[in-house]
Amino acid sequence: MTTSLAAPAAATPSAPSAPSAPTAPTAPTSTIPFTPRPLTANCARLAARRVHACIGISPFNGYFHARRVAELARWAVTEFEQVHFFLPDSLAVHTLEAVGYPGDRALFKARRQGQHLHNKITTALRELGVPDPDSRVLTSTALTTHPRYAALHQQAQHLFSADPTFRTACLEAGSWVLERRLPPGTAPTAAQLLIASRYLLGELPLFLDTPALTGAPESVFCYHQTPLFLRHLYEGRLPCRPAPTQGYLAVEEAAATED
Repeated sequence: MTTSLAAPAAATPSAPSAPSAPTAPTAPTSTIPFTPRPLTANCARLAARRVHACIGISPFNGYFHARRVAELARWAVTEFEQVHFFLPDSLAVHTLEAVGYPGDRALFKARRQGQHLHNKITTALRELGVPDPDSRVLTSTALTTHPRYAALHQQAQHLFSADPTFRTACLEAGSWVLERRLPPGTAPTAAQLLIASRYLLGELPLFLDTPALTGAPESVFCYHQTPLFLRHLYEGRLPCRPAPTQGYLAVEEAAATED
């Protein structure tokens, strides 16, 4: 949040005026209107309370250029009491490997892209006056040491191995990701889908229980698209369920939602 200081009143020779007191902090106004669309009634309830938002940022996605990241930050800081950004930096390795990058090259590119996006996010938050912007960024690298994240990730991996319905849903989600990265008309192989699904399994704890990972009492995860997997997850069609304090918002620029 930015804080503006009122200019001191002009001084006179006989009675100098005291400087005016600082004004109260005011939330910045986003210049791009966003339209948030909750998936369920519970998502709408949590969004209306405006306690906490977690903004998802995808590596290697041209949608998240510096201006849009800045506008998302302004929108979130304006609308919610607390804000975090989720950056799946280490998880991007799986997508790169799925489209053919060797492991070492994939790791190098993922790290470089992760740092680039991290800088975009912290710059945007810093310009808004958010204190300690680095602490507002949740990376998949750092989350691996969080006990709740580890437990949810392990649960997701178990379901992927043991539950055919969940496994199919994950593989279909992997296909949705890869279809934008493979040459036109190229269908992903079974091996590629298996590798790509690891990205989703690593993200899943954020869709299930962000409050446990951030300390916020409740939260909505925000992203500009809603894959079918997430729609089914929040509608209760999959064997795992989000915490009651976890919601989801599809957040698009208003112009993109107009007919």
